[in-house]
Amino acid sequence: MQRPTVYTVHYRLKNRAGEVIDTSEGGEPLTFLQGSGGVIQGIQEAVKGRGPGDCLEVTVPPEMAYGEHDSELVRTVPRSAFEGVEDLRVGMKFQTNTGAEAQIVQVVGIDGKLVRVDANHPLAGFTLYFDLDIIQVREATDEELAAVGPDR
Repeated sequence: MQRPTVYTVHYRLKNRAGEVIDTSEGGEPLTFLQGSGGVIQGIQEAVKGRGPGDCLEVTVPPEMAYGEHDSELVRTVPRSAFEGVEDLRVGMKFQTNTGAEAQIVQVVGIDGKLVRVDANHPLAGFTLYFDLDIIQVREATDEELAAVGPDR
């Protein structure tokens, strides 16, 4: 049985107009274990069977990235929920401690004593456009496989 593959890639994430909105260039490349879930499905599928030196242009629909925008994850809460935050502004992010697991929410609107927050990933609902440069492809080490567990 073939061991899972680890890919190392540089990426450029662009918006629909072709403007770069995120990149690994000038920093550390992205390294991930194929099938581990640590990287969106669209990138995992795009690099399968590819090798070092391959350059890809990849269009990733929402269902293979961060999913569709879920309106149920947008809520209006009282301003008092942000006790101790003096200068509350749109764009600020907070970790909630309610429910079964912690969530990151972003303030998307403020109207007097009401604050609108969104727990969707900021890229949910968007088609993503990537340029990928594959730097390295290798078999996963025992340590990498142990770190993700048997259900990867």
